[in-house]
Amino acid sequence: MLKNISPLLSPTLLKTLAEMGHGDEILLADAHFPAHSLGARVIRADGLSVSQLLGAMMPLIDLDDRVEPLVMMAFDAGWVDEGHVQLRYSEVLYPFCDEVRITRIDREAFYARARQAYAIVLTGETAAYGNLILRKGVTL
Repeated sequence: MLKNISPLLSPTLLKTLAEMGHGDEILLADAHFPAHSLGARVIRADGLSVSQLLGAMMPLIDLDDRVEPLVMMAFDAGWVDEGHVQLRYSEVLYPFCDEVRITRIDREAFYARARQAYAIVLTGETAAYGNLILRKGVTL
C-alpha cells in the first residue's frame, strides 16, 4: 500500500506516469474520444471525469514549462464555447501551476498529437471537447 497517492489512480496509470520522461505527453480523453483507434497505449478510467484524474495526477508530476504544456481541441465552426470545461480544468490546475495557459488546436492537429502521445487515458468525461493533453516536465 502506498501513502498519499489518490485511489483514483490505477496501478497501470501510476506505472505509466512513472515511465514517462520529460517531453512525453499524456492525453486525458473524454468518453467520446476515439482512443483505441488512435493510440496503441490506452488506459481506461471509466466513471472518472478528466477533472478528477487531473487533480489526482498533478501532485505527482510537473508540467513542461518550456512549451505550451496544456492543449485542448479547438471548437468546430458553429460550436458555442461556454467555457465550462476549460474553466473547470484551470481551477484544478491553478494550485500546481504559476500560470494556467491552455492552447487550443484544430481537430486534425489534435488527433495527430494524440497518435504521438505516450498514453491515452479514456475517462468517463461527458463534456464536449473535454480532451486535455499534458506535456510532462522535469520532476524536481
